[in-house]
Amino acid sequence: MTALKFTAPEHDAYDVILIGGAMYGSSVAWWLTQLGFDGRILVVERDPSYAMCSTAHTNSCIRQQFSNKVNVRISQFGADFVQNMRHHMNDDPQVPNLPIQSFGYMYLAETMAQAENLAQAQQVQADCGAGTRHMTADEIKAAYPFYNLDDIVAGNHNLIDEGYFDGGTVFDWFRKGARAHGVEYVANEVTALTMNTGGTQVTGVTLATGETVACGKVVNAAGPRAARVATMAGIPLPVEPRKRFTFVFAAADRLDRDLPLTIDPSGVHMRSDGLYYMAGCPPDDDMAVDPDDFAPDHSIWENKVWPVLAHRVPQFERIKLVNEWVGHYAFNTFDQNAILGPHPEVSNFIFVNGFSGHGLQQAPAIGRGTAEMIIHGGYRSLDLTSFHFDRIAQGAGFVEKAII
Repeated sequence: MTALKFTAPEHDAYDVILIGGAMYGSSVAWWLTQLGFDGRILVVERDPSYAMCSTAHTNSCIRQQFSNKVNVRISQFGADFVQNMRHHMNDDPQVPNLPIQSFGYMYLAETMAQAENLAQAQQVQADCGAGTRHMTADEIKAAYPFYNLDDIVAGNHNLIDEGYFDGGTVFDWFRKGARAHGVEYVANEVTALTMNTGGTQVTGVTLATGETVACGKVVNAAGPRAARVATMAGIPLPVEPRKRFTFVFAAADRLDRDLPLTIDPSGVHMRSDGLYYMAGCPPDDDMAVDPDDFAPDHSIWENKVWPVLAHRVPQFERIKLVNEWVGHYAFNTFDQNAILGPHPEVSNFIFVNGFSGHGLQQAPAIGRGTAEMIIHGGYRSLDLTSFHFDRIAQGAGFVEKAII
């Protein structure tokens, strides 16, 4: 980071300062400009190349297959936003409408207990209008004969608005749109927060270039670094960077149809990726890492991923690794769901954190909701109160069974 040239902000006070300018910082900033906020907005981003942020390393997938209705609704709005982005962005002819490659998620169950969880989740999704089917192993085999399902009893699959989309383009237009509507972005880093005497308000942020900038509200959109930012306000936040490994491979014997984003009971997932295929997984020792640690572990491909691929899809016995990378989940260790809203005591400190891998697909709805909370003090579209920080202090986790 020392090689970057930081820039100072134009003003010494802002109504909203967003710490982090990737998908969430830019989504919230853009939605503020769309929903009538007339104050001054500053986005502070430590790496304006965005090369190492979670947004840059995402696999850009979207699903409605959650077990909690609000998560289903969030992703349904995300699918609508992506596919009708030009309309949502004021019918600007330069804005593209993006397709969703709807090969769907295929959740596989190897026990009756897992199958029952999938059946219950399918009912929740159906109640929300999602197209998820609960399928027997025979039904899956008929639709996708390439699977080995000897150890599988059931699965869930949805071919409607569920699969891959171009998340990088969505981010790019959030950022462009925010800047076009007057949001100021600076390449800088927040090094400290100034609190009022009672510790109930953040009054300013100190930047790496030395300025202390006054603020009305602060939004923590720092991704895997969110806990470091919260600590500056004296707030413990259960979010940590955890590595996630992605592998792109070619198959000597290509499948005759799309490979759904298959969630194997082993924890490995795989899907079609154009002419190639993509797979990913967490490490077996899934611990917090330094947010600058992107070191690969080549043994994971050989020892964990490839054996699962060859078992689940026998045609993948002859494959060749062509690319790999490491990204970070902003992992919520409390319940693996978003942490939103104002802090109950530091009332102008707003959370947009802890998405644990769902973040990109949830950005349109949660960016909108966070902007509503800032402007109106409450939600005007989807009620996101169940994600508020209060639940952590109360020890009341948000229950979502469909965590990958």
